Amino acid sequence: MVRLGYIGCGAALAFSLGTPAAAGPPYVSDDPEPTDYKHWEIYLFAAGGGRQGETAADAGVDLNYGAAKDLQLTAVLPLAYDRSGGRSRFGSGEVEVAAKLKLVHQAKGNAIPDVAVFPRLFLPTARAGLGSGRLQLLLPVWAQKDFGPWSLFGGGGYQINPGAGNCDYWLTGVGLTRALSKKLTLGAELYHRGPDAEGGKAFTGVNAGLSYKVAGPYSLLLSVGPGLQHRREEGRYAVYTALKLDL
Repeated sequence: MVRLGYIGCGAALAFSLGTPAAAGPPYVSDDPEPTDYKHWEIYLFAAGGGRQGETAADAGVDLNYGAAKDLQLTAVLPLAYDRSGGRSRFGSGEVEVAAKLKLVHQAKGNAIPDVAVFPRLFLPTARAGLGSGRLQLLLPVWAQKDFGPWSLFGGGGYQINPGAGNCDYWLTGVGLTRALSKKLTLGAELYHRGPDAEGGKAFTGVNAGLSYKVAGPYSLLLSVGPGLQHRREEGRYAVYTALKLDL
């Protein structure tokens, strides 16, 4: 199994298992909106998924800092769990570092969306059996267009996935959210990736999600959904939950 970490850590776990008006967490598909300049977005997350004979989960902290106008720096520090073949493993996961750069800004009265690139490195820091042991790179482009309380978001990119038996692949996703109040936003998405290993199969899944602002800087995030394509071999379900702090 190839671990990706969340396109944020939990969401890409959905890819690897076959597993606000803004998107991004709790969704697999990301959004092009960087963290505000000199502000932090911190996610204390847990994510998991399963397929035939295997269960995997990640938990940790996803740190995002607005380093400059239209520039976000990201680091994800996870712990990982895997149970397969009757054996359980627990330990450090693959640390991620990334930079989101917003290139295009949407404006009212035209169809041009926000657009950003968000290259992400997956470092070979995981305990044996919990990662590929090789440096990986995701090269995506994400876009979003807002229509009042509605936001349409999505995009995708190419995952460089070295290692014995692994394959590079494309991934993509599209979603829609609606702000029902100042506190509650609901949404859904459809996402897809190509085969990530020799002899593997492509995977498509769907998620429903929500974001709820509790009080002050705190928000609760949740997404859950089943696999739709090759779900027995690549992923029957995926779950992501987080406590978000805006600082």
